[in-house]
Amino acid sequence: MNTLAIQTDIRVKNVLIHEDAFSVELMDGRTLTTPLAWFPRLLKANPEQLQKWEICGGGYGIHWEEIDEDISTEGLLRGAAAPQNQRQSLV
Repeated sequence: MNTLAIQTDIRVKNVLIHEDAFSVELMDGRTLTTPLAWFPRLLKANPEQLQKWEICGGGYGIHWEEIDEDISTEGLLRGAAAPQNQRQSLV
């Protein structure tokens, strides 16, 4: 029996910032789009701060230095929003 092995590469290729969401393009061709509201620090950041992201964690994360936010591709794939305590303290 033959099985098809799909190659996945969940490292970050690019990040696109939209008015109320952000999209993460992965190396394997998928694009994940997530509401900014899931991450209050991103939601409260100004457009210039949102554009100042960098790839971190060996390619598996995104870091915003000015707003102290780190998001992993693994967390995005799981549908994980910011931890509850972060959401409460910033709202």
